[in-house]
Amino acid sequence: MDDSITLKGIKQGLLVTMKPEGRWSDLATRLVAQIDAQSAFFRGAQVALAVGPREVRRHELANLLKLLSARDVSVLAVLSEDAATIGSARKLGLKTSLTELELEPPDSSFEALAELPPPIDPEEHGTGGVLIKRTLRNGRVVHSDGHVVVLGDVNAGAVIVARGDVIVWGRLRGTVHAGAGGDESAVVCALNLAPTQLRIASYITISPDDSRRKARPEKALVRNGRIEAEAWEP
Repeated sequence: MDDSITLKGIKQGLLVTMKPEGRWSDLATRLVAQIDAQSAFFRGAQVALAVGPREVRRHELANLLKLLSARDVSVLAVLSEDAATIGSARKLGLKTSLTELELEPPDSSFEALAELPPPIDPEEHGTGGVLIKRTLRNGRVVHSDGHVVVLGDVNAGAVIVARGDVIVWGRLRGTVHAGAGGDESAVVCALNLAPTQLRIASYITISPDDSRRKARPEKALVRNGRIEAEAWEP
């Protein structure tokens, strides 16, 4: 992604920060292009836009909201230090601070899953998960309140969201979010780790564009405030 636009996971969804430099129309175009490039990841997303001290007029903001809505992306709030921008957001019925969002109960399928009764404790302690014995093709989406194990590839355009770890016995090229409940100790492992986008808790990264990179089993984890990859060994 262009460094003029950054993403961070928050309780209500995604925080999209747009740098104050440059023209608003250019930034809006870049954001829409990023969403189009990773439509499966953004589909159904709820975002807060942080625009800093930039003045964004009502019609400019309304046009961006329309473009995002057409891509199934909902804008919950606009965060700004500019009074005119705050006024524009409020006229469009948007929140203007994360505090206002925290006052509302989150709309999340994970919250509903958390209300299910706990499983019966076996003699050997373990955690729940989903085992998928096939390749996940473009457009397939998997949600799990535990771990996800895939015996096959995860193709580009496929999406996995799990509260726990994600293990792929194959090539991972799709979009993956492990530790979706905020667990920074979650890991993502694959025999060939080349995701379109990888997220652990609130940390997000994308694979480097290097076709010469040798495929090997790797494990991605959060270390020193960022996602790092290391050899996946027993």
